Amino acid sequence: MIAELDCSMSLPLQARRSENLSGNVRVPGDKSISHRAVMLGALAVGETVIEGLLESADVIRTVQAMAALGARVERHQDGSWHVTGCGVGGFAQPEGTIDFGNSGTGVRLAAGLVATTPIRVIFTGDESLSRRPMGRIVEPLVKFGARIDTAPGGTLPMRIIGAADPVPVEYELPVPSAQVKSAVLLAGLNVPGETTVIEPVATRDHTERMLRAFGADIREEMTEKGRRITVRGEKELKACAITVPGDPSSAAFPLAAAVICPGSAVTVENVLLNPTRTGLIETLHEMGAELRILEPRNSGGEIIGNVAAATSSLRGVVVPARRAPSMIDEYPVLAAIAAFAEGTTRMEGLAELRVKESDRLAAVAEGLAACGVTVRAGEDWLEVDGTGGAPVPGGAVVRTHMDHRIAMAFLVLGLNAEAPVRVDDGEMITTSFPQFVPLMCGLGADIEELREEA
Repeated sequence: MIAELDCSMSLPLQARRSENLSGNVRVPGDKSISHRAVMLGALAVGETVIEGLLESADVIRTVQAMAALGARVERHQDGSWHVTGCGVGGFAQPEGTIDFGNSGTGVRLAAGLVATTPIRVIFTGDESLSRRPMGRIVEPLVKFGARIDTAPGGTLPMRIIGAADPVPVEYELPVPSAQVKSAVLLAGLNVPGETTVIEPVATRDHTERMLRAFGADIREEMTEKGRRITVRGEKELKACAITVPGDPSSAAFPLAAAVICPGSAVTVENVLLNPTRTGLIETLHEMGAELRILEPRNSGGEIIGNVAAATSSLRGVVVPARRAPSMIDEYPVLAAIAAFAEGTTRMEGLAELRVKESDRLAAVAEGLAACGVTVRAGEDWLEVDGTGGAPVPGGAVVRTHMDHRIAMAFLVLGLNAEAPVRVDDGEMITTSFPQFVPLMCGLGADIEELREEA
């Protein structure tokens, strides 16, 4: 049985100053790996068993999409998910449109899956996703022979007529994007010959690692142009067992709270520590954070471990543009942390934040200013002047712009604010971290739903 979406968190949320946060917790499974496990399971021959799948709104949209394309996806009583695949090139014509809700990863990767399959699909999304650009995946996917139409401006809804006789592609990424890279590699699975992606700047490599786990013929090499990833098509994938580690982007919130709240010590267990995802940890170390990696180990081709954080005296740093791909989703919470550092923290190379679930760069700057934090923003950079450890003024209602990471980042900020910080809507938190509020409250954070306007 496919789970229904849980959108119960629909009220404004408020965070008050909190101290002495403590405990050991596990955050939901990594969203990037969860999407890919369901999709590759849907392509594989046999039954893929997934433990620890993130049961968020975004991932459930991917589950529903794969079922619409002909895969059998079931959740068992023990919490495991079982995916019986269609085989490479075996997707069926869906009966209607496929709605990806707020999931940018889901819709872009799925576009790659169907672009080289001779079926017709229409992908839609919610208001936020329908503002996000799809042109970056359309450009390489039409090279395979697919026909793709979007709304004016290159946005959803998107109609894809998959190529009946796809041809292999070599594509150099014009900007770093794991989603575009993954879409091209997934399209290449149903193409005769070899499909190659060249990335001048390394991005998340979860797709490559998981393709290898499912038995794909994939190889990588470093060249003068950068990392060259090649997949040979028309080889069946074999079902396998996947255990999804904790999402480092979700772990960032309890770790950030521990760093900025007085008297706190928190450990997040079983966190994904893939080198392409640890930019925030690297940055926090540079800022002087009390942060330790415990029990690092290998699981399913990925590095995982426990991350312990404690109250810290922080200093402002310059976060270089080259680090952006490894922490692109963590900049909102880093900006919240930087508000408590000594001096100025400057973050560079943030153009990608303009085209996330919201214009995150503008939303962060707007929210910080509303909370009394001195902030400056440019087209692709952000500067935050910190308090040197003192509470920020707070007292604002922060507009989330339907963005889950903006909501969670400012609730964390409110845990060390003189006056409560409210976010206007918490519903979208379910897209990545459905248990955010109870988990944080279990550590001692004062976060509550507001049932009435004050």
